[in-house]
Amino acid sequence: MTTLDNRPNTALLVVDVQKGVVEEGHRRDAVVSNIAGLVERARQERIPVIWVRHSDEELTRGSDDWRIVPELTPVDAEPLVEKSYGDSFEDTTLETVLSELGVGRLVVVGAETDACIRSTLHGAFTRGYDATLVSDAHTTGDRTAWGAPPPDQVIAHTNLYWTYQTAPGRTAEAVASADVVLGGAS
Repeated sequence: MTTLDNRPNTALLVVDVQKGVVEEGHRRDAVVSNIAGLVERARQERIPVIWVRHSDEELTRGSDDWRIVPELTPVDAEPLVEKSYGDSFEDTTLETVLSELGVGRLVVVGAETDACIRSTLHGAFTRGYDATLVSDAHTTGDRTAWGAPPPDQVIAHTNLYWTYQTAPGRTAEAVASADVVLGGAS
């Protein structure tokens, strides 16, 4: 029910599943496995898979940590969006890519829950996209030393509040990977 005109399609948005981003992620292997399963399903259903890769002073472009994890391999035909800010739309080509594909609904997976995932979800929602967060396909590292809750609580809270996110003409939801409907609303 996106507010974007002529955007009936769905895309799987894989955010920052890079070696240096997810290496300390909560339930890293399970999350990456869930993402891999969704990527395979999207490819089988001919749903666009769009990859987002972050770089900044700590995550240097071209470094080993900057690379997408070895369990996931983008194919040449799948767009790869480079970003330098939390919100995957900010100062990137993502909106152009989605517009060209007629995408009005995003299924979001990746890292980190309390940074780029939240920023991208909100960025999508405020721009008029329907946004599905895959509840068992995003992760974050331990930030308790800086006063944050433990990672499992950060993830649970994000799933909870995204389930109840509302705005006129748009839908938000948090759905487990096994229950995600890629070809339409879950």
